[in-house]
Amino acid sequence: MPDLKQTGIEVYNWFEQRLGLGAPVIAAAEHEVPSSTSSWWYVFGSGATVILILQIVTGILLALVYAPSAGNAWSSLEFLDHSIRLGWFIRAIHGWGSDFMVAIVLIHLVQVFTFGAYKFPRELTWIIGVFLLLLTLGMAFTGQVLRFDQDAYWGLGIGASILSRVPIIGGQLVDIMLGGPIIAGPTLSRFFALHVFVIPGILLAMVGLHVWMVLRLGINEWPMPGRIVDKKTYVRNYHALTEETGIPFVPDAAWKDAIFAAAMILAVIACALYFGPFGPTGQPDPTIIQTAPKPDFFFLWLYAVLAYLPPNLETPVLFIAPVLGIGAMLLLPIFAGEGEKHWSRRPVAVLMITVIAVALGVFTRLGTYTPWSPIMNAWTSDAIPPAYLHNRTPLERSGALVLQNKQCRNCHSIGGEGGLRGPALDAVAGHMTEDQIFRQVLQGGGNMPAYGNALNPSETTALVRFLSTLHGDLSPAIDASRRMVQSSDSTSSPLSSPQPATTTGH
Repeated sequence: MPDLKQTGIEVYNWFEQRLGLGAPVIAAAEHEVPSSTSSWWYVFGSGATVILILQIVTGILLALVYAPSAGNAWSSLEFLDHSIRLGWFIRAIHGWGSDFMVAIVLIHLVQVFTFGAYKFPRELTWIIGVFLLLLTLGMAFTGQVLRFDQDAYWGLGIGASILSRVPIIGGQLVDIMLGGPIIAGPTLSRFFALHVFVIPGILLAMVGLHVWMVLRLGINEWPMPGRIVDKKTYVRNYHALTEETGIPFVPDAAWKDAIFAAAMILAVIACALYFGPFGPTGQPDPTIIQTAPKPDFFFLWLYAVLAYLPPNLETPVLFIAPVLGIGAMLLLPIFAGEGEKHWSRRPVAVLMITVIAVALGVFTRLGTYTPWSPIMNAWTSDAIPPAYLHNRTPLERSGALVLQNKQCRNCHSIGGEGGLRGPALDAVAGHMTEDQIFRQVLQGGGNMPAYGNALNPSETTALVRFLSTLHGDLSPAIDASRRMVQSSDSTSSPLSSPQPATTTGH
C-alpha cells in the first residue's frame, strides 16, 4: 500500500517547484506581529475578507440561474425561490452576506480611524480602505437593482433623477447608467455587468493590494497614550517593538480571526434560515405610480435625508456633501499623518465618530417609516376613538366615517393610533382654519396628495367639519385677516348695527 503522506509531499513538491507559491504563503502566514495586535479589535479585516469569499461563491451559484433581462429577471428569482432546491437559501445567504459585509467594513474603517492606523506609514492603506468601502456599497446597490422588483425599479428611478441633476452632463450620465433614457433591458444588463464583473474585479484587486500593504508595513500596534508617530523614528521603533514582543500571526494571533470569521458565517446562515431572502416584492410595473419604494437597510438614511431636505437644498447637498466627505476621508492621512494615535488624546475624532454614528442611526430609524413608508397600524376596520365623537353633530360624525372609510388614518394618527407619514390630527383645527383644511384636502401639499377627485363635495364637507372640531387643548384657529376686515367694516359703516365681539373660529 503506498505511503499517502509521502505521496502528498511529492505532489506538493511537484507543484512548488513549478509555481513557487508555498514558501511565500507560509512566510506571510508566519510573519511576526506585535503581541498587542492579538486582540478582538483586530479581527474585522479578516472577517470582511471571509464574507467576500462567501459572496463570490454564492454569487457564482446564483448567476448560473439568474436571467439579466427585463422580462425574465423577476421570474428567474421566483424560480430560484420556489422551484430549485435550496435556491431560496442561496439567495438568502447572498443577501444577508451583503448586509454583514457592509457592516463589517464600516466597523473596520471606524476601528482603523479610532486607533489612528491611518497615520504614517499606512496612509495609502487607509486610502485603499476608503475605496473598498465605496466599492462594497456599490456592490450592495447594484445587487438591489438586480432584484428588479417594485422597490428596485422605483429606487433606480429615484437614483436616475438624482444623477440627472449633475450640471451640464446629467443627461449623458443617466443614459450611461440606464443604457438609454428609460429603465429597460439594457439597464439590467449594465447593472449585471457592474455587479458580477466590473466592481468585483476592482474589489478583488484592491483587496489583494490592501493585504499586501498590511503584510509589508505590518499590523498597526495597539495605540498607547503618549506614543507619538514621528516619520523619522516610527519605522525603527515599530521594528524594535516587533522584535521585542513579536508573535507569529499563525497560529498565535490568527485564531481569534478564525473564530470571528466562523461566527460571522454562522450568523449569516442563521439570518438566512430565519428571515429568508430579500424580495422580490411586486413585479416591476411603471404604471403603478402609487408606490413607496424602500431601499435596503444601509441606504435608508440617505432617503430620509432627502425627504427632510427643503427642495432648494437637495441638489447642493447631494453633490457637495458627498464630495467633501469622501475628499476629507482621502486627505485625512495626508494632513494628519503624525501625532497621537490613542483615542483619549484625540477627542475631536471621538466626537466626530459619535456624531456621525448618532446621525446615521437616527436617519436610518426615520427611514424605516417616513415619509415614503408610513407605519400603517390603524386600518379602516379600526374605529375612531369614542372620545372624538362625543357632542358631534350628525354631519360631523359622517365626517368621522369618511376619515375612517377613506383610510386617512393610514398616514395620520388620532389619539396615538394611526400612521406616522403625516401629522397627527388631534389638534389640527388649532393650527389650521376651516378654509385651510379645505384647501389641504382638495389640493394637497407637502407629502400629501390632492384628494379633490377622490371625494365628492358632501364627503369633503363632512370630513372638514369633523376635522374642524379637533383642536385639542388649543383654541380654534382663526383667520386674523378676515376678522380684521369684518371689524373694520362694522366700525366704518354708519348704517351697520353694533355686533358683539367674537373669538369663534372655524
